[in-house]
Amino acid sequence: MPETWKRELVLFARLLQKELGRLPCTLSDHKSIHKSGSTALHNPFPTFPFTGSLRPIYPLSDRRTIPASIPHPNYATTEGGNPNYKFGARNTITCLDKKQQKGMRKVCRMAREVLDAAARELKPGVTTDYIDEVVHRECIKRESYPSPLNYSGYPKSVCTSVNEVICHGIPDQRMIREGDIINLDVTLYHGGFHGDLNETYYIGEKALKDRDSVRVVETARQCLEEAIKLVKPGMAFKDPGTVIEKHAKSQNCGVIRTYCGHGINSLFHCAPNVPHYAKNKAVGVAKPGMTFTIEPMISLGSYRDKTWPDNWTSVTLDGSRTAQFEHTLLVTEDGVEVLTARLADSPGGPIEMSPEVKADGEGTANGTSDKQAVEGA
Repeated sequence: MPETWKRELVLFARLLQKELGRLPCTLSDHKSIHKSGSTALHNPFPTFPFTGSLRPIYPLSDRRTIPASIPHPNYATTEGGNPNYKFGARNTITCLDKKQQKGMRKVCRMAREVLDAAARELKPGVTTDYIDEVVHRECIKRESYPSPLNYSGYPKSVCTSVNEVICHGIPDQRMIREGDIINLDVTLYHGGFHGDLNETYYIGEKALKDRDSVRVVETARQCLEEAIKLVKPGMAFKDPGTVIEKHAKSQNCGVIRTYCGHGINSLFHCAPNVPHYAKNKAVGVAKPGMTFTIEPMISLGSYRDKTWPDNWTSVTLDGSRTAQFEHTLLVTEDGVEVLTARLADSPGGPIEMSPEVKADGEGTANGTSDKQAVEGA
């Protein structure tokens, strides 16, 4: 390894450790890093009252480009990434014909492949920005546009949500650590349709041996599985929330209420809304040809959330860990097709959860809230 590279790595490691509070910041650190032509790593919101231990580490990498030959969704080039969906289209639940369903199957299969490729790169020492690079590259390989990029101004191609981050975590220079749990949320746009899914993964043996981390991850996975069992023609969109909250409470976990599942087809987000908590007021019933997501976000503590000053990163109000799983679903004539289903070689997957003390159905994990579910992740 050339000496200049070694010096860069040493400086990078020292600045990272300083950001994590392991080493004091020295003037020579800053002088050296600027001399080397790099930009110092820093927390862009030093006075913000973070709810947990996670901190953003900037600078963000430059926005990654997509070849002009790949079809872009309309918001890719609009100011602020506003999709400018017509009110009627956004609020009408669409039933896709056979040709459109074929297009959804294709993009959802591609989205699964991209998620799996990114998940295989997860290990301690890898930055979330590198995961974004992998997702971006894999999308281009499939002549697809990464749907999150510039959607309402989102700066990256994937959401990377670590530990207490509920959703919409922005990939940055933070290295993934042994013991973390991380959610990767991938959406592709191809052939005029969007395919959306996410999973939460354990980083190393430390995470696998942490009972609380396993409890929240496996509970979230099971909540999605239980909700999918309900999906068929005639299912009310308010029903999954009842099943999800019941199971989450049985494991003494909370259900995040601010975000919900959503319709998806040629539009990234549209009707219907599918809340994940009980006693919600979602309207409508499932019909053959409808495509939508269910994506429960489950916490070890409070269901309440807070957003970082980047206006995207949503975290639990009490700093407790949270996990999420998501599939894009197609309602069939007699049931449901999971368009983003795991493949035989997909990384991750369920692990056995140790016996836990069951919740008594009361307490502060879910509480009561008048906050309405808003459009999903």
